[in-house]
Amino acid sequence: MNTAPDLAYALRHSAELKEELVAFGKGRAFERFLDPLLVEAADAHGSLDEATAVNVIDHFLLQYRLPDGSTVADRFVARRTSLSEADRQMVLAWRDPVEGLFEVGGKDGECLRLLNLLDDLEYRTYTNAGQSAFRSVAKGGFLGARLVALAGVPGAWLVSGVMSAYPRAAAPDIAGAALELATSRPELVFRNPAKIEQGWRSMREDQAAFIEFCGSDELILAPEETEDRINAYYRHRQQVPAGQRPRPTRGKRRPAPDMPLFTLPPELADSDTVGVIYDQVDGLNFYADYGSLRDLFANPDLAGRKHHQDLLRTYLREETITPLPIRRLAAAHPQNVDTVFRRLLRQPGFTWSEHGDALLRRRKPWYYESEPRPGVSVIGDRLNELLRVRPR
Repeated sequence: MNTAPDLAYALRHSAELKEELVAFGKGRAFERFLDPLLVEAADAHGSLDEATAVNVIDHFLLQYRLPDGSTVADRFVARRTSLSEADRQMVLAWRDPVEGLFEVGGKDGECLRLLNLLDDLEYRTYTNAGQSAFRSVAKGGFLGARLVALAGVPGAWLVSGVMSAYPRAAAPDIAGAALELATSRPELVFRNPAKIEQGWRSMREDQAAFIEFCGSDELILAPEETEDRINAYYRHRQQVPAGQRPRPTRGKRRPAPDMPLFTLPPELADSDTVGVIYDQVDGLNFYADYGSLRDLFANPDLAGRKHHQDLLRTYLREETITPLPIRRLAAAHPQNVDTVFRRLLRQPGFTWSEHGDALLRRRKPWYYESEPRPGVSVIGDRLNELLRVRPR
């Protein structure tokens, strides 16, 4: 569908399908899921402006996971058996929106050329809300928006929900917000395959620098020593662009390029020891009471103690903990790992070589559901330019 009539039809029909989807998702069957989300989005006085409400509903329809793992869009397509295959594909394509902060490159007829400052890709964008929606958007300005693919029209994207427009003068604030998004939600950056490879390359370089600075890719430290050591490392790496520094998954770091500051969250700060592991795949991670867990694998007699059993159960149960630390300790103590898990699981026939991988996949299915992504956020060329001229 490359001709103007095909585009016009796709825009008109997408609006009709979206209206039906909204009515379906706001039905009584979904009230118990949607209402709490709207309440949560309201301000301290319980007020909710229209734009916020629309965007909450839009996210709910396309991305919110219902108890069975499906989305409202999935349910809509399954229930509306009269939909054509093209209609089904259009609605299902909406489940993977592009969220970002976009610089307006200009207009080509009905189309806006938008450069996503997060993934560094250009999107040819349309609206099914009428051309007045783009009337106040000027070249060089910025948009905060969610885009969905306009299935049937190659290379075409559609604004979903309510967009926010900003003038060219807002560039410093937009650049700062984009940097924060790129570092806190790197999945938005890694929609661009080139950024994935760049991220892996940057992380390999950063891991090598970490090992050179700290002497190992694995440390066990007291909490206060952990903060001192990591901040010393950040100061050592201060010249690295902000978007290419390690992104710790269980700590907080202010992204200002001239003052690195890492602080442990309470659950780590209150632990006896902190394990610091910079893995070539999982990146830089921090683990509470890792010293006690290492002692358990080094001395399997400790498997009879409640403290050590509870600690290992926590490492198996928590979704904030990847399989990495258990795999590391199992590899470091192959002579003891079977004994540790036989006592914990009360399964005399358990062997790590036969059952270990299945155990981790059963306890941590979320880890294996998607391809691993670099633990280093990479920022795009245009965002780098905007950051260089941003006043500090």
